[in-house]
Amino acid sequence: MLKKAEYTLEKTIFNSRWLLAPFYLGLVIGIILLFIKFFQELWYMIIHVFSASEADVIVGILILIDISLVASLLLIIIFSGYEIFVSKIDTANHEDRPEWMGKIDFSGLKLKVIGAIVAISAIDLLKSFMDIPKEMSDGDADRLMWKVIIHMTFVFSGLLFAVMDKIVGDTKKH
Repeated sequence: MLKKAEYTLEKTIFNSRWLLAPFYLGLVIGIILLFIKFFQELWYMIIHVFSASEADVIVGILILIDISLVASLLLIIIFSGYEIFVSKIDTANHEDRPEWMGKIDFSGLKLKVIGAIVAISAIDLLKSFMDIPKEMSDGDADRLMWKVIIHMTFVFSGLLFAVMDKIVGDTKKH
C-alpha cells in the first residue's frame, strides 16, 4: 500500500510539469504582441523617414533591433524551457529545426538569457546616448548614470554566471 501511494505521488509530481505548458503558450502570445509593436514602429519610421533626423532613424532602428532580440529570446526560452521541463518537441526531423534546439540545457539557457539581457540593455543605453540633449539637466545625468550602473550590473552578473558555469563544468562528477 505504501509503495502504491509512493507511485501515485511520484506520477502526480511528474505529470505536474504540464502545468508549465500554459506559461509557454503565454510567451507565444508575447511574441505576437512584439510582432505587432515591431510593425507599428516600422510603419512609423517609414512614414516619418524624410522628416526625421539621422539620429532619430538610428534610434528607430535600434528599437527594431531591441524588439527582435526580445522576440528571439522569447523563442529560445519557449523552445528550450518546454524541452527541458515539459516534453521533447517532436518535429520529426524537420529540415528547418534550429540546430541548437534540444541541445541547450538549463545552464546554457541561463547564459543565453543573461546574454540577451546584456545586449538589450546595451541597445537601450546606446539609444539613451543618442538622445542626450545639448543641455543636460541633473535629472538627465542621473538617469543616464543609473542606466550605465544597471547595464554594468547585468554585464557583471553575466560574467559571474559564465564563471560559475565554467567552474561547475570543470568539477569532477561524483
